[in-house]
Amino acid sequence: MSELVFFCGTMDCGKSTLALQIEHNRSARGLVGMIFTRNDRAGEGKLSSRLGLVTDAVEVEDGADLYAHLVDHLSRGRRADYVIADEAQFLDPEQIDQLARVVDDLDLDVYAFGITTDFRSKLFPGSQRLVELADRVEVLQVEALCWCGARATHNARTVGGVMVVEGAQVVVGDVTGSADEIGYEVLCRRHHRRRMTAATARAATLAPDVLPVSSG
Repeated sequence: MSELVFFCGTMDCGKSTLALQIEHNRSARGLVGMIFTRNDRAGEGKLSSRLGLVTDAVEVEDGADLYAHLVDHLSRGRRADYVIADEAQFLDPEQIDQLARVVDDLDLDVYAFGITTDFRSKLFPGSQRLVELADRVEVLQVEALCWCGARATHNARTVGGVMVVEGAQVVVGDVTGSADEIGYEVLCRRHHRRRMTAATARAATLAPDVLPVSSG
């Protein structure tokens, strides 16, 4: 039986690396995959990992019908033995329904990869729909770490190293961006709640101690 599998975790936990590994393993056995992605760090139509691996993919646009794309692809006599959908949190709920239909009607395995919550700890609509529909939800075991060394469970958006909690849900950035631009950082729940990033924690550590007040 074909399955819709959702591999999820925080940023920087190896989701895209696993997607590329699945693609490599299956292509090495002569299978042909259809790879969808959206807003990848490497640019349009790419699936990439921070380890430097990259492959071509189909960039998903607003309103695109993924099921119809597969049907058209197959009707032209081309092969697709499985589907990979990276950055699945950016897909519309309707597009997640289309991926489920690919599994049920075309009998293809679909492997979706994405983060579950945004920088405000709110579910992405695409991720929510995947949790609702997936045959299996797999939390990746490669744990990203907060700057304090604890397991990172939350994604934080930063501007100049300072955590922000307002703004559009989707703003493309990376955990390796420079400190003076919009970026992302993974934090444990405690430090996400306290809005304490690595930069602000370092600033607090370097701040001079308050001098004691003498009684005169």
